Amino acid sequence: MSESLSQSGACNQPSACNQPSACKQPSASRDTLLKVSELTHQVNLGSDTLTILQGVNFEIKRGESVAIVGRSGSGKTTLLGLMAGLDSPSQGRIELDGEAISELDEDQRARLRAHRVGFVFQSFQLLPALSALENVMLPLELAGHQAPAEQARDLLHRVGLGERLLHTPRQLSGGEQQRVAIARAFASNPSVLFADEPTGNLDTHTGRTISELLMALNQEQGTTLILVTHDDQLASRCQRRFAIEAGRVQEFEGAL
Repeated sequence: MSESLSQSGACNQPSACNQPSACKQPSASRDTLLKVSELTHQVNLGSDTLTILQGVNFEIKRGESVAIVGRSGSGKTTLLGLMAGLDSPSQGRIELDGEAISELDEDQRARLRAHRVGFVFQSFQLLPALSALENVMLPLELAGHQAPAEQARDLLHRVGLGERLLHTPRQLSGGEQQRVAIARAFASNPSVLFADEPTGNLDTHTGRTISELLMALNQEQGTTLILVTHDDQLASRCQRRFAIEAGRVQEFEGAL
């Protein structure tokens, strides 16, 4: 990885940031989709407290592609879940599309996710009894979209599964299942798509195909893409790359 790392945050003078009055972060602009401010997340383990993330600050603009890398157990998936509103931070603030999701209750966060957030998981998370078409239709039906079958069919054609619409997950290869998951994630036209190790269960060739598909849809739809990955090839294709180490988040300024 690149030797050039910078502490992610709004201030370029780390020493000044030790004095709260000396470093004020700017408010999010209209181009900012996601803003993380002084984020800390801890887990209680009996008499001990484990700090997973500490003092995290960064902003992500609309339409950007961002990779989060780090060793196993470094807190990558935890950070992804906090940004997506799946959990609440111990301290700090997270703003998604202008709304402080860190201040919402679970029901409010669920409503926000339904309309603005898409997910792609390493293990696909498809419903085994439903066909590819039905898996993609489901979030559209729940959201009350008109003509969900037509929209789902179009998305599956776009990810190259036009001939596999009626196949169930067990009748599909791993790469095909991930394509269904990607189509489902984009079905609600989300503001941001979070992907947790999207190529982790795939062979190298299939992983590259999925990487190409994610980047193409990111460009075509202007959806912000934030992914966690151990895949250096996938991470290198993203416009920005963050690394997590010892609970801190740093941004790479050069190539991987």
